[in-house]
Amino acid sequence: MEQVKNKQIILKDYVNGFPKESDMPLITSSTINLKLPEGSNAVLLKNLYLSCDPYMRGRMSESKGSYVDSFTPGSPITGYGVAKVLDSGHSKFKKGDFVWGMTGWEEYSIINAPETLFKIEDTDVPLSYYTGLLGMAGMTAYVGFYEICAPKKGEYVYVSAAAGAVGQLVGQFAKLCGCYVVGSAGTKEKVDLLKNKYGFDEAFNYKEEQDLTAALKRCFPNGIDIYFENVGGKMLEAVLSNMRLNGRIAACGMISQYNLEEGEGVRNLFLVVTKRLRIQGFIIGDHYHMYPKYMETVLPLIKQGKICYIEDVVEGLESAPAALVGLFSGRNVGKQLVVVARE
Repeated sequence: MEQVKNKQIILKDYVNGFPKESDMPLITSSTINLKLPEGSNAVLLKNLYLSCDPYMRGRMSESKGSYVDSFTPGSPITGYGVAKVLDSGHSKFKKGDFVWGMTGWEEYSIINAPETLFKIEDTDVPLSYYTGLLGMAGMTAYVGFYEICAPKKGEYVYVSAAAGAVGQLVGQFAKLCGCYVVGSAGTKEKVDLLKNKYGFDEAFNYKEEQDLTAALKRCFPNGIDIYFENVGGKMLEAVLSNMRLNGRIAACGMISQYNLEEGEGVRNLFLVVTKRLRIQGFIIGDHYHMYPKYMETVLPLIKQGKICYIEDVVEGLESAPAALVGLFSGRNVGKQLVVVARE
């Protein structure tokens, strides 16, 4: 039975404030068998691509009421990834299949609950897309925009963190619906991408704006119908001041708050009442039953060239900690992912 050493990224200890690369050392663990024991129901994976996602920051702290369990210090970090099946004791998967889902930040993973994995049926698109566009990020954009915000043609849509894995898709979905779309990002390069690559009607660099409320008023003189919330804090406060009557807000995440010891307050929440706003938070894990519908919708758009998706790719498992840390300073351009191994 072939055995190999397994390189892993572990969480050294719980994190306070901004995470550092040193919080996630690379180790070489004890050997792993590349054959599952007889009677196992597990799946043995060779990890190919790993996804870096903002929600992972919450898992690096002791539980504070998050919707997902904290990582265990001393154990491998886990997250979404794309992998190849090396051995399977589960009837749904066989050797040679490609899958996406929750896996370890390591070269090889044994998944003891393989029913949480998605078998990749369509390999006519890059496998890396299943870390984002055809995986969790794509589903997040689809559910948050179409199901929660229920857009109508001609509505005014604002997307914060618009150049990220989710935001870039929300803006394109909104344009396909015939909406007017504005996005914000943190560099000139990203703002240019929003307008010239993703087709946003307008975009601005929030770091260059002294007054976010005024910036949104400038971009939306008639107000905002739909806000796709990725940032929170001062941005949410500015948006509430610019929402139209009966506006909808899909609260996907609030990255400005993740590294704060005490979250910022929003001072104008009474506008939710006076403007009859609907704010709905959502967790994509509650909506994976819609994945087949999503694939039926988005695959034709990709193959027709109607969806553009930019990936920020780093090579090597050892590069994963820096890539994850970079999310919180806006270093990535597009979907941040790590190549562990090629097919």
